[in-house]
Amino acid sequence: MKILISADMEGATGVTWPDDVMPGASQWERCRSLFTSDVNAAVLGFYDGGADEVVINEAHSTMRNLLLEQLDERAQLLTGRHKALSMVEGVQHGDVDGIAFVGYHAGAGMEGVLAHTYLANQITGVWLNGVPASEGLLNAHVVAEFGVPVVLVTGDDVACEDALGYAPEALKVAVKDHVSRYAAVCRTPARTAAEIRAAAKEAASLAVRHEPARGGPFTVAVEFDAEHLAMAATVVPGVERTGERKVAYTSETMYEGIRAFKALTTIVSAAVEEQYG
Repeated sequence: MKILISADMEGATGVTWPDDVMPGASQWERCRSLFTSDVNAAVLGFYDGGADEVVINEAHSTMRNLLLEQLDERAQLLTGRHKALSMVEGVQHGDVDGIAFVGYHAGAGMEGVLAHTYLANQITGVWLNGVPASEGLLNAHVVAEFGVPVVLVTGDDVACEDALGYAPEALKVAVKDHVSRYAAVCRTPARTAAEIRAAAKEAASLAVRHEPARGGPFTVAVEFDAEHLAMAATVVPGVERTGERKVAYTSETMYEGIRAFKALTTIVSAAVEEQYG
């Protein structure tokens, strides 16, 4: 049994505001250990449940946040940026039996601690075939095309509720309860580690590959906080303006769709100027 962990940071234990997740900030350095604790708890739980191999794909920002030296020695860590499938890199090789979304969060325009979809502020909403889309929803459709089930989701309570829509059978662990975008009622790392480990052990039984999903075509609509970002996004072939601040594109598969979304967000990021956005 091979498990892939997609590890994001906004949904980690104790994380509540930007300095907690921004590389180089003083609180980020502290929260790296909390983030690593969540991920390691999942690793331990999956091995408790019979996994033979666990690979962790860093999925936050620079994708260089986890502390390798604090991870269980049996695990492997894929760290660094510029990966073909970004947050779910590794699922495409045909040998992954189940995937865990650890440290996930709600999507752009939704309630939830540090809620966003790929870009922290510039994107105000994303829809997949008309349904509001978090990173979890987008990634769940990608991995389904490779026959890989989502077996575990951790994050705040809103992220766990969101996961009911895209991975109803997956185990969910809320490490904090949303109060506002920058505030939460947080469990201690000792408690969340125990709960994540127990859930991962149970989730290992769900790691059974299925027939690849064929759910396309997929239309992705994106709304920005400024008109010029919608204009910038149309540089990506197939992306068209649908409103003053909105664009959309259609892909036959989510493999293509997520790669187009990655290109779109990269270009939009380069079109943002300090202060004025």
